[in-house]
Amino acid sequence: MNIQTISTQPFDGQKPGTSGLRKKVTVFQQPHYLANFVASIFAAVKPADGFVGKTLVLGGDGRYYNLEAVQIVLKMASAAGFARVLVGQNGILSTPAASAVIRKYQAFGGIILSASHNSGGVDGDFGIKFNGENGGPAPEKITDAIYEHTRVITSYEMVDEADVDVTRQGVYDIAGMVVEVIDSVADYQELMEQLFDFNALRGLFQSGFTMKFDAMGAVTGPYAHAIFERALGAAAGTVMNGTPSPNFNGHHPDPNLVHAKELYDLLMSDNAPNFGAASDGDGDRNLIIGRHQFVPPSDSLAVLAANATAAPAYASGLAGVARSMPTSGAVDRVADKLGIPCYETPTGWKFFGNLLDAGKITLCGEESAGTGSNHIREKDGIWAVLLWLSILAKTGKSVQTIMKEHWATYGQNYYTRHDYEEVDTTAANDVMNHIKAQLPTLVGTQLGSFTVAAADDFSYHDPIDGSVSNNQGLRIVFNNGSRIVYRLSGTGTAGATIRIYIERFEGNAAQHGLETQAALAELIQLSRQVSKIEAITGRVEPSVIT
Repeated sequence: MNIQTISTQPFDGQKPGTSGLRKKVTVFQQPHYLANFVASIFAAVKPADGFVGKTLVLGGDGRYYNLEAVQIVLKMASAAGFARVLVGQNGILSTPAASAVIRKYQAFGGIILSASHNSGGVDGDFGIKFNGENGGPAPEKITDAIYEHTRVITSYEMVDEADVDVTRQGVYDIAGMVVEVIDSVADYQELMEQLFDFNALRGLFQSGFTMKFDAMGAVTGPYAHAIFERALGAAAGTVMNGTPSPNFNGHHPDPNLVHAKELYDLLMSDNAPNFGAASDGDGDRNLIIGRHQFVPPSDSLAVLAANATAAPAYASGLAGVARSMPTSGAVDRVADKLGIPCYETPTGWKFFGNLLDAGKITLCGEESAGTGSNHIREKDGIWAVLLWLSILAKTGKSVQTIMKEHWATYGQNYYTRHDYEEVDTTAANDVMNHIKAQLPTLVGTQLGSFTVAAADDFSYHDPIDGSVSNNQGLRIVFNNGSRIVYRLSGTGTAGATIRIYIERFEGNAAQHGLETQAALAELIQLSRQVSKIEAITGRVEPSVIT
């Protein structure tokens, strides 16, 4: 084996965020940049006896630089001593599929090459993260160790071998390490067939049910064609934008009402299909829209929890549910009625991992269009669509009817998120510090027509391993349960993103179904008044409202 030791030096700013390291493609293309981070992953997770006999899973969302990155990781994995790497054909694995493959083959872990919902192309973003043997994102103690190694790295190792042809399925050798190029869809589809009644879902489509699924030019296209059109018999053309490309065919693969406007407009039209859905760049997020009925992600989690028994995998009920702190409290009311626990965690799927592994929860989700269950350790866009289809098949009701009945039973949590993207980092920190300074004096004060009941910087005490995660978001909670939450996001690659989450509970059915921004108008104004976001950043309006 011809192992090269390559001299390098640290790069600033290689600290992983909530979902790994994300930077512009041009940053990753710098000599040694990606290799430094991969070497730091291996240093942080290497067992005492090394990687002998260990299997690594590798794949990404197919964005620009994905194939080049695959070859770098393969050659470094061989030099590190891995016995085998399972890599998706063409270097592609959706994030939920990667988690499924890690778990099915009891791999040591996986490297996922993705910047999720961020834009792609030569001028777009790239990302990388490590998932552990449970299939979930590395916990903070691992990401902290990775970062510490990036700060002191002086060299890394790589075998001097030819590239592996990952365009063809088969078994290859790279300096004694087995590289198995696998079908990117097969293992994931097999898992979905174990969770859901595909015969019942085929019957739904045979009854004349119509659907549109927007893959947004990203990774879920092949999965959607295989599952919805071929396995379930949905009509050809059900899948929109189903061919993945390095720049997502010009789409911004974030399944929200701004970037999936074509789908939204179709579902609001006179010619709307029964059901519409979308997923993001790496396949872990979802957007659900019924005919003339948008389903907010927080409400989607609540509806799935309330109706999960429609799928065979959850027929015996749920052990518990969890949501990220900024996600609305809609699922809390479902959990209360079901008599099961509901956990509130920081943002980041890794925080659900301990709860899932311990069997404390079955379903979990985030307001940023991510829902999932104990079948893997990632959020899962296709899975969420299949569970919605299972509910529609079992009830025979429309999405609109399901939502109206759900709100009549549990009340409606009006909810919105206002994102201020690519804000100057100093200005963003000034906004957060300004808010934080007020928190100790806010309790008991009157803001508009609302009285402040609590104000804090959210800290999470993990009930499984006892770890503590501080500084997870600034909360202002009012005495009627309404909330304003402020966070700096860790998923952007330029400047900082300030996210403001605004929520109001409405128990009066006569006040359900109002336009969201209008229903939240006073709280929106208060959120800007408290933060002084316009004065500090110069931003008059958010970049994106969801």
